[in-house]
Amino acid sequence: MFILSAFADEISPDPQEQIDVLRACGVCHIELRSILKTNVLDLTDAQVADLKALLDRNGFRLSAIGSPIGKVKIDTPFEPHLQRFERAIELCKVFGTPNIRIFSYYKPEGDDWGRWRGEVMARMVEKTRRAEKAGVFLLHENEHNIYGDDPRRVVDLLETVNSPHLRAVYDPANYVFCGYDPWQGWQMTKAWTTHFHIKDWIAGETHGCLAGTGQGRIPEVVADVAHSYNGFATLEPHLLGGGPTGGVTGPDLFPKAVAAFKDILERASARPHG
Repeated sequence: MFILSAFADEISPDPQEQIDVLRACGVCHIELRSILKTNVLDLTDAQVADLKALLDRNGFRLSAIGSPIGKVKIDTPFEPHLQRFERAIELCKVFGTPNIRIFSYYKPEGDDWGRWRGEVMARMVEKTRRAEKAGVFLLHENEHNIYGDDPRRVVDLLETVNSPHLRAVYDPANYVFCGYDPWQGWQMTKAWTTHFHIKDWIAGETHGCLAGTGQGRIPEVVADVAHSYNGFATLEPHLLGGGPTGGVTGPDLFPKAVAAFKDILERASARPHG
């Protein structure tokens, strides 16, 4: 079963507008990356409480904390980043989600990953250890320019850490953008995949496209797990553009992105759940 969710900040910075658009689309989960142009980890306790009350009033829940953890250079000090990671764990408890979206670090300009692999693994092992203790799950996204942008390194990361509390997000558009075959990436990483980001892309473009109209092989991937998958598929369309801190789709285009993915699910006989 594909449970639909959304990076709702692609709709608008205003959480009420996010909720209104998603409700009309039949989506009632959000992957919380930001509201009011403020990253989830930088929200004050008062803002968190207000948002939680708003979600509860409208019957919405979170699919994950869409954190930026691991989206820093690997040679930056680890302890301050760990403190932000602990904030993400705290927010899991507040919002009632067991999931934190994470990344696996940028390398210093001009370096190669061979020099930094050990440090990447050490940091990921420590965060996974803390996740296990807290009872939460880390969902690694194959983001552009991080250690795990290459499906081979995604496998290396997951095999090395070797914990059920570190799983993979499958983002086909990111593989296309980075020059990797998304189908090959899927075949290599699907054993660890417990979460999808629905974003399609055409190589060389500066923004995403509707699911199924790009080179991300989304219909084939969905068909491959149509009757076995049980988890979230988070809409992250980037139809008007995207960058290191998020993307933009807008309130008018977001419903079209949801409809396109629902059409893929219907053709694969994989009924969506809001």
